[in-house]
Amino acid sequence: MAAPLFADVAGDIEVSFEFFPPKTEKMEETLWESIQTLSPLAPRFVSVTYGAGGTTRERTHNTVARIARETGIPAAAHLTCVEATREEIDQVAEEYWAAGVRHIVALRGDPPRAGERFQSHPGGYENAAALVAGLSKLHPFEISVAAYPECHPDSANPTADLDNLKAKIDAGATRAITQFFFEPETFFRFRDDAAKAGIAAEIVPGIMPVMNFASVQRMSAMCGTAVPAWMGKLFEGLDEHPAARQLVAATLTAELCRKLYAGDVRQFHFYTLNRAELSYAICHLLGLRPKVGAELVAA
Repeated sequence: MAAPLFADVAGDIEVSFEFFPPKTEKMEETLWESIQTLSPLAPRFVSVTYGAGGTTRERTHNTVARIARETGIPAAAHLTCVEATREEIDQVAEEYWAAGVRHIVALRGDPPRAGERFQSHPGGYENAAALVAGLSKLHPFEISVAAYPECHPDSANPTADLDNLKAKIDAGATRAITQFFFEPETFFRFRDDAAKAGIAAEIVPGIMPVMNFASVQRMSAMCGTAVPAWMGKLFEGLDEHPAARQLVAATLTAELCRKLYAGDVRQFHFYTLNRAELSYAICHLLGLRPKVGAELVAA
């Protein structure tokens, strides 16, 4: 009898997890429960997002600083160019360094109002490559940047998009983390194109387990991610069945990761939406097990 699909996955992967800063006490509780659940998997780092226009600046800082202070997990803070001068952004970066944070996810950022085109702030960093260069001058930060397997909506074409990614890497970025996608070929094509463009840095696939199909459709439309027709069919009729929907989501996302693994991917970055169960289940299927001695969140 043939072995099950995941039997050949050796557990030799590395993972990272992305969270967003909590808005309420209840959300904060959920976030810390999630970090507690995922921390025994010994992630390479966990990152915390930054709202458009710096709207979550303080909450992002508090969350990242607490992770750095209370856990053994390296914490990464998102930082954007939106609605701030270079001096203001440099000051935020200095505060992170002082809090023991050594890893920044440097992004251009989205306009503060939906539908507007991005415009750099007078006296601000004009794009992510300039932000990376600026951060590199301040301290020896580890810097991650974004990559777009299906092209950033603001880019003229895929070639221009890859040129922009190369500029970010050349400015001092350590790695690129991709926007989420739903078919492995999308990532493999992009990885090949990046290599042809002379990009040698690590490119980590961003993985989005689908918790709510309608939400994912909305997010995908905003960032130019293609949603395959078969996905709609598989989630059809599950609106009133959250537990069943989660099982379907775990199955689909784990299968995507298994195919990426078969294509020599060994690093995965999970967009958790502050929920641990799906990401934990997928990591388990990929052979990852709790590490003895992995530090949990302090009580």
